[in-house]
Amino acid sequence: MISGHWTARNASTNITGSRQRTNSSCQVGIDCQTKPTLFTRRVQFEFFRHLTKRFTQDDSLESLEVGGRRLPLVLIRHPRARRYLLRLTPDGAARVTIPRGGSAAEARRFAERSKSWLEQALQRQAARPICSRLWPLGTSILLCGETAVIEIATGVTGNAVRFGVEVVNVAADVTDFRPAIEKHLRQLASEELPPRVQAYAAEHQVTVNRISVRNQKSRWGSCSRRRTISLNWRLIHTPLPVQDYVILHELMHLRQMNHSARFWQEVKSVCPDYEAAERWLKQNASLLR
Repeated sequence: MISGHWTARNASTNITGSRQRTNSSCQVGIDCQTKPTLFTRRVQFEFFRHLTKRFTQDDSLESLEVGGRRLPLVLIRHPRARRYLLRLTPDGAARVTIPRGGSAAEARRFAERSKSWLEQALQRQAARPICSRLWPLGTSILLCGETAVIEIATGVTGNAVRFGVEVVNVAADVTDFRPAIEKHLRQLASEELPPRVQAYAAEHQVTVNRISVRNQKSRWGSCSRRRTISLNWRLIHTPLPVQDYVILHELMHLRQMNHSARFWQEVKSVCPDYEAAERWLKQNASLLR
């Protein structure tokens, strides 16, 4: 399971990836906001799930003391959850997802038992740099896991900025380059990710009926029972081995539409270092939003 929740899995391997590309300019972005709806029958990553009307939340105010600090405790019921899940939200709340048939009392006990994990998560959260919503000149962003600095592009016609090997045309009076760059990155993702899905599907002899690259904030990828693979365009920020893992994770759901032990055996057989990819996503996801 790739998630920002408490999990027993650990990995220590650092993942890096390299990417080379000839210069290109951005003319048109691709809008990836259509395709399957959020709650069709499909297996999804439990990673940064949004609260939606399919969740139910206890309106009572509760809190949990962790490391001398009192955290809001939010209990959420989700009809598709199979076990209790604990997450530290970006605003510092401890959120417990209650599975079908579970109880609020057991959710509170689960949170109490997980205080040491919450304390470590708080420390990691405090150590992370704050991700700016604006991208002026000099901003560092990730492109395939490598840091790229936004700077004025020279030797090109018109106004443009460069980050890594990519060049993006911009308006003359723009100081926040995030919209133009993200539009360009979404097009890159739409061009580069689907062929890799097709290649891995052929290699591992699984059939994919449809591939979509979407604007998602709640998951990295999903696989439907109609054999549709959907990927988050923000994967273009991550190292190539992490992208490969997410693709393979979803393809293995075509063999096992669950997160059972057998499913993880399938994942490990095609991606032995998948735990390192999971760890990279957990540690860096907040920087990619």
